[in-house]
Amino acid sequence: MLKVPANIENYQSHYSDKKLWDKLRKVAKAAGTKAVYFVLVLYYLLQSPDVSTADKAKIYGALGYFIVPLDLMPDFLPIVGYSDDIGVLFWAIHAVWSNPTPDIEAKAKEKLKEWFGEVDEIDLDLNE
Repeated sequence: MLKVPANIENYQSHYSDKKLWDKLRKVAKAAGTKAVYFVLVLYYLLQSPDVSTADKAKIYGALGYFIVPLDLMPDFLPIVGYSDDIGVLFWAIHAVWSNPTPDIEAKAKEKLKEWFGEVDEIDLDLNE
């Protein structure tokens, strides 16, 4: 099991919408649709006024960690480079589990379809 950095909230300073979209464009195909879906769900959760400040801090930390190229496993390493990023995204989704609404999930799926075309929605189940 991947260990999430204890100071995950410290990565908030690395977050910006522009940096997130730039990174996501670069890694979308390599990271896979489920990882991209996690990023999109987290991104849209940040837009929701119903998400607590504590949960938003976790999300900003996780997305900041995703953006930073040099972390536990540098992104330039073949195959394993994104494994820690994906683990942190998975942790963040589960940490804010009760927040995603059907509307947020629909927005994320729509953006995925825009980028990848039709995707198998079974592969996007947040429970797996």
